Amino acid sequence: MHAIQVDSVQRWMEDLRHMTEVECMCVLQSKPICVDEDAPGELIMCGTGAVSEHVTRDNLQTLLKRALVVSTELGKMFQRLEKGRWQRVHSTAGRVHCHVRSLIQEYSTARNAPPEMQKYEKSLLEKCMELNVVTERCLHTEDEYFLKSMKEAIHEILTDVSDSFSHMIDMALASEIQARILIRQIEDSNNVFAISTAISNLLSLTQDGPQLCSIIAKEGAVVALLKICRQDCFSTLYAHALRTVASICCVEEGISQLEKVDGILCLADILTDSTCAEATRAEAAAVMAQITSPHHTSTQHLASFLESMQDIVTALIDLCQSASCGEVFLLASAALANITFFDSMACEILLQLNAVHILLQACRDRQRVDTPYSKDQVVTILANLSVLEQCTADVLEEKGTQLLVLLNEKPSSSSPSESAACERVQQKAAVTLVRLSRDPLVAQTAIQLKAVPRLIELCRSPAERNNSDSVLVACLAALRRLAAECPDSIGPTDHQQLIKPRLVDSFLLCSNMEESFV
Repeated sequence: MHAIQVDSVQRWMEDLRHMTEVECMCVLQSKPICVDEDAPGELIMCGTGAVSEHVTRDNLQTLLKRALVVSTELGKMFQRLEKGRWQRVHSTAGRVHCHVRSLIQEYSTARNAPPEMQKYEKSLLEKCMELNVVTERCLHTEDEYFLKSMKEAIHEILTDVSDSFSHMIDMALASEIQARILIRQIEDSNNVFAISTAISNLLSLTQDGPQLCSIIAKEGAVVALLKICRQDCFSTLYAHALRTVASICCVEEGISQLEKVDGILCLADILTDSTCAEATRAEAAAVMAQITSPHHTSTQHLASFLESMQDIVTALIDLCQSASCGEVFLLASAALANITFFDSMACEILLQLNAVHILLQACRDRQRVDTPYSKDQVVTILANLSVLEQCTADVLEEKGTQLLVLLNEKPSSSSPSESAACERVQQKAAVTLVRLSRDPLVAQTAIQLKAVPRLIELCRSPAERNNSDSVLVACLAALRRLAAECPDSIGPTDHQQLIKPRLVDSFLLCSNMEESFV
């Protein structure tokens, strides 16, 4: 269950209301202390007219919070069951039953849940009751054999309850989204303002985590949004729709839906259309970066991607060259960086398109490459291109060995994400140097540019590399490659500690080194 990031004290106060209310209901056998028939329930939506975005968002947040309480209790129950703490197992089973019953009563009363969901809710309550009864039996015996057999049975019931509860919450969340009629508005309306409002609300919902994104994808949002992007009359909505598609495609279901409606071809058409606004092409690049992310386990969508590889890569490198600001460059270069990971053909195409020149020129332009995040994308592309022989000649021609200044990349703030980006820049710059230094001319140029002292500093000073082991390994490898080409470039002490031992021994020496080491 997606954990909602809020202040811990505020979270405790919100959860406390649900917990105490449930305990009261448990004692009174589900008879509330008082009922104000005129007051709407916590999850009740407003009337039959238009529902405000704020109210709907609150409904979803409340449902997620209530579900999180139950999921937390189920998690505790699994742990206590493993430890054989039967008293606590039983008390937790009682709380789970009460929480589930309270949630179902509130939700079903407020929504007039459909028959299918009512049937599911009834089944879940029966399973919770069974869990409560079974755990109570374990309190009145000390028979080890009996308890062992019951533990297996309870574990099975508990797993069933957990799965059923997750499925019920998915159905409830889907119902909430359907109640907004957002997707239907996008599909059926011809009013630009109405569609824009629906897309904005849908984008807002995607910010509540991957669980909602999965449900939104299954409800057909990607299909509806791409339909908008194929109609000229809605060209002003393209960027907004594509940004929402990118958010939904953070989950596998979104990518699957995009593939089913030839979404790759739609994106390729937008990227290659010079009449499209830069903002629209940038958002198409963002979707491309999202669906080609190495974090995704599914690669089924790559089949149709390969068919349009040449056009997509060409459009993206052109966007990098013409980008008017850092954000546009970042989105286009991020897509290219991801693409270079999964197919060498993309690297060959980029070299043919003079990508090394374009990217190194961009690095000299503060308007386009202005953050460690952009530099991370550039050095990732160059590291992947450097596997090919032709890349070495291109880098030398563009005086690209000066890229080594990226080894000096340091965060400008205390932001953890910026520090992590700087680490990646340092690591990939060192990896690029290792690969390019197979050419003696590159190695000699790097030495002349004083790469060796900086590499030694990164190895010996943990603070310089933000205590990153991956940067350390890459810098040790780069030092050894340069030492192989020019042994005299490294002093005796450094050679004795960083070059002569096995790589693992040098790594252990540097990883345990204090900053004051001389």
